[in-house]
Amino acid sequence: MGRHRGRYAEEPSNRARRRRGRGGAFVALAAALVIVLGLTAAGVYMFGESDGCGGSDIALDVAVSPELAPAVDQVASDFNAGENRVDGRCVRAEVRQVDSANVAYQITGSGATMGDTESDVWIPDSSMWPRLVQSQAGDAVITETGTSVARSPLVLAELAEFADGEAALAWADVIPTSAPGEASGRSVRVVDPARSSTGLSTLSLLQSALERSSPDADTFNAHMTAALQALHQGASSDEDAAFLALSGGQADSPPAMVMSEQAVWRYNAAHEEASARANYLEGGTYYLDYPYVVRSEDSDITRAAEVFREAVRSDEALPHLLAQGFRGPDDQMDPAVLTEDVGFTEDAPEELPVPSDGAVTDLTRSWNQLKMDSRVLAIVDVSGSMLAEVPGTGMTRMQVTGAAATEGLQMFTPTSELGLWEFSTDVNNNLHYQELAPVRELQATEDGGTEHRDAIAGALAGLRPRPQGDTALYETYLAAYQEMSRTYRPDRTNVILMLTDGDNDNPGGMELDELMTQIDGMASPSRPIPIITIAFGPDVQNLEPLQEIAAATGGAAYMTEDPTEIGDIFLQAFSLRLTEDDPGAE
Repeated sequence: MGRHRGRYAEEPSNRARRRRGRGGAFVALAAALVIVLGLTAAGVYMFGESDGCGGSDIALDVAVSPELAPAVDQVASDFNAGENRVDGRCVRAEVRQVDSANVAYQITGSGATMGDTESDVWIPDSSMWPRLVQSQAGDAVITETGTSVARSPLVLAELAEFADGEAALAWADVIPTSAPGEASGRSVRVVDPARSSTGLSTLSLLQSALERSSPDADTFNAHMTAALQALHQGASSDEDAAFLALSGGQADSPPAMVMSEQAVWRYNAAHEEASARANYLEGGTYYLDYPYVVRSEDSDITRAAEVFREAVRSDEALPHLLAQGFRGPDDQMDPAVLTEDVGFTEDAPEELPVPSDGAVTDLTRSWNQLKMDSRVLAIVDVSGSMLAEVPGTGMTRMQVTGAAATEGLQMFTPTSELGLWEFSTDVNNNLHYQELAPVRELQATEDGGTEHRDAIAGALAGLRPRPQGDTALYETYLAAYQEMSRTYRPDRTNVILMLTDGDNDNPGGMELDELMTQIDGMASPSRPIPIITIAFGPDVQNLEPLQEIAAATGGAAYMTEDPTEIGDIFLQAFSLRLTEDDPGAE
């Protein structure tokens, strides 16, 4: 924990004691003093060097979350004009706009920072930040005063022209939690949770909702992965970028964004042509609580900070806060500012407890794990058995697999890298595999001007089974592992994804023991390449060899008789990146 002062020192009286004397000598002295003081006063007036306070001022550096800074600056202006004093010295509050994450990461050293983040008083947008500091930087001087300068609950903001003001929603309704390709109904925007308490709170709200609705840990991990993937696609680096994206939303995928009431008010002030409506979701919400934090142990500074703390909590300060779209410390609000016509309600929504610092750390880790771009070599079985029809679909296994894999493409960011092989037996002279598309960024442009993502989709659509082909799984695994080892990227998640409808079937070919020996000789804990296999169809008789390969590489093996379930299995495979020390795992 950070170091704490138990109490602020009481402000001493600034009334000096005067001694009374007797006799003419004292009268004469008093007269002389009047003359001297008169001359001094005249000189001070002429040179403009006095502000009525004794000695030099105490400069109080106050770092405030940007959206709150204008209101606090108005309070500081009134405060400075009032010549508030400590030991006869005027306290001058100097307010600066400083990003909350910037301050937290400067103290902990756990993230990138910019500019001057030092201050005497810190008013971040959420108590999550000082708690995170205390958990990661035990020697930091962080004194939480228990004062909330202002409050603003989180709501779901939707463009007014697309919003259904009558629909009652819960947090689990906001983000899609199903396999890729299924309609979500909304395009949800979020500011990067690694640097935004609102973005991080969004993750926490969703996690809590999914934990309540998921019957087991595997379901939770799959649903949470889908939610994080969806949020990644709508993530913005900062609030301005998120606001811009929200304002440009279209009816075919109505945009929505989790933000504070005050942010909705601020957005509407700048986007009258595309105003947003606030929607209060069921199940409670988090609040931005703007805690008043002292970062000094100097006696003069801490007493000055206490005097200014009283000012920001005074009745005179409240109108400045309400006029900027905030609620007061006791949830007071101005209905003329937060107006009913765009969804604001005077009744404060139920408040949920602030997430623990451990939960914040876990959620940030999960977000960053999925944020890291993938580098995937996908391999599809084109053996003769892929010609078999999938009952009830009117489609072959090959067609169903190709369609599911194409939908799976939607899970990857434009900067992810993906390559495609097909395999069977003797598909490429004496080789059992053939490259259809190299491992490249999906947003990269091919020679003909086609994006690599579209080239992959086209190759998947063009896959054709080889009627006489068998299933040379082990040789293909080895070739893929060799290729991904040779081209390994440490800044990405390197994965081999195998889609097959049968066991290894290549008489005279490589055996499992030889494959495992070869992989063991190449594998390195510092360069992991998990092999994920999705085996489907009734021809898969033995999953154990695939599980052994997965265990040796840190991957996973899944089996289903229904290839239409491949989309859901994609989610389970991606959720492997969340399962280690995951907050929702059992």
